[in-house]
Order: sequence, then structure tokens, then C-alpha cells
Amino acid sequence: MRDLSCGEHRIYLELLVRRVDCQSCGKVKREKLAWLADNPFYTKRFAWLVGRRCRAATIKDVAKELHLDWDTVKELEKQYMREQLRRAGTPAPKVIGIDEISIGRGHTYRIVVSDLLRRRPIWFGGQDNSEQSLDLFFQEWGVKKTRGIYLAVMDMWKPFRSGTLKHVPEASILFDKFHVVSHLGDALDEVRKSEYARLTGKSRAFIKGQKYTLLSNRANLTLNGRRSLAKLLQANQRLNIAYLLKESFGQLWNYQSEAWARRFFENWKQALKWQRLKPYERFARMIDRHWEGIAAYCQPRNKVPLGFVEGFNNKIRVLQRRAYGLRDEEYLRLKILTCMLPQI
Repeated sequence: MRDLSCGEHRIYLELLVRRVDCQSCGKVKREKLAWLADNPFYTKRFAWLVGRRCRAATIKDVAKELHLDWDTVKELEKQYMREQLRRAGTPAPKVIGIDEISIGRGHTYRIVVSDLLRRRPIWFGGQDNSEQSLDLFFQEWGVKKTRGIYLAVMDMWKPFRSGTLKHVPEASILFDKFHVVSHLGDALDEVRKSEYARLTGKSRAFIKGQKYTLLSNRANLTLNGRRSLAKLLQANQRLNIAYLLKESFGQLWNYQSEAWARRFFENWKQALKWQRLKPYERFARMIDRHWEGIAAYCQPRNKVPLGFVEGFNNKIRVLQRRAYGLRDEEYLRLKILTCMLPQI
């Protein structure tokens, strides 16, 4: 069996494995060696080497580097990832994040549940993004481990909210602020499009190609981006008002009192009067309908790191692009569940 290489030389171990007669069942059995991988032609430490390489490279690149078959690399990496999960264990979560990912063309979804305090995904599964699929998480983890959940972070998808409250009714529901802000960004982009369609001639030149300049945080813009933004806001009064409303809405997440947060939002809605910003009015009505899940962020113990959710979603998209064309869903599940775990 192959072991770790020594410089440029590949090392193979040759040994005799004992076979014994089992007195209880009468069959001939082979002795188990704890340091061998599931594939008996490789040692475990070689499998761990393959797994560590696959965290940063594709299966094809690792197979070429180590002179291995593609399927062999994949199976060794799967054993490595299973060992990572075994060592990480399954501690009871207190704060969970629930999200959906698309795994194919059309509306093919799977649900990912994360432990936001430990900053790691803990479950991947289901057949879609329905309430029945989310039930599988609570059934698999059991009542003993899920009853301590006091906060669930999610988007505004109703099946996630109803499915969570069905199993942990005492838990608070918090809507992911990045998801809420993305709706506000869509509203701003609708205003930009309507202004571009309304104007003609040179007046359009300030708006054309400025979508991401408007949607980006001012602090993240380059010097040229800030100059373009200043010219655009100076040239178009309606976009200037929409941009200022978008920027001021972020103050909502700083309040530690629901009453003060509500007062701020009512004042923000008052600023919409006579502005003829229909997309913003629809956004305000949506916030009203989901206010309870947004106001939950005002409570001090609910100030969890929501940036992890967005960063984790980006990491999943990178994994999917790297595994383009891979049809093994179990492999994708292991990659997602171990992407935040330390290497072994």
C-alpha cells in the first residue's frame, strides 16, 4: 500500500495481513489495521494528505500531482471529510441559520442549516426548500439537541419560519439583514431603470452603467467611483433622494430598543411621502409585514454575526463552481459540511 512520499520518491509498504478462523461465525476474516484507509492500498496518513490538498485544489489537479486515479482521489477525500465530521462531533446548537442553495438547473434546492455561534454548517439535505424538507433536520437531530435553539436566522421564506416554530415554538425568528438590504437594493435599481427610461439625450449619460456605483457602499468605492456617484446624484434629484433613503435605512440595525427602531422606521416611511418612489413604498409595506422578524435584532442576545451567513453562501458558490459537472450529491454534502472545519 502507498504511504507518504519521501522527496520525489513514492513510498510503498509491503506487509503480510493475517487471516483467522472466526470461532463464533465460522468464517475466515482478515485482521483490521487501524492505520489503513478504507481503500486498503493506501495508508490513512496518505488519505489525509489527499484530503488536505483537495481543500484548495480540484480532484483532477490532485490526481495529476500525486499520480492517482480520479475516482481514487475522490474516495480518499470523502474518507478525510468523514473523519473531519467525526472529530467535530454534533454539539447542540443555540443559534441556527437556515438557507437554501440551488444544486442544478431549474428550481432544484437543498437546505443548509448552520450553527452561527460555532460558525460552521451542521446539516445539508431535503428534496427542496419546503417545510417538509426542513422537518428532516429536526427529526435527524432530535428533540434533545434542538430544544435549546433560541434564535433562527433566515430569509423571509414562509416555510422556513413555520417549520422552525413548529419544532421550537419558543425560538425567536430573525430575518437576515443582508437579505432585507438586497430587497432595498432592488428597489433602488428599479428607480434607476425608470429614470433611465424617462430621460433622453445627454441626461441619460449620467445614469448609464452606474448600477453598481449606486448599490455599493460609499466607503467601498474607488476615487473614480465616488466622482461618478457625485455627478449622478447632482444631476438627478429623484435618484439622489432614493440613494439617501437607501443609505439611511442601515441605521435601523444599530438600535437596541424595538420602540426606537420602530420610531426610526416610521420617520423613514414619512420621508417617502410625495416622492413618487413606488418600489420604495412596496419595500416599506414588506418591512411592515415582517416587522417582528426584523425587530428581533434589537435584543442584545440576538446580535449574532450575520456576516457569516453571507460569507458562507459565497463559499458554497465557489465550491459548486470548482465541482462543476459533479453529480455526486453526497460529495457535495461533505464538502459543504466540512468547508469551515479545521484540517486534520
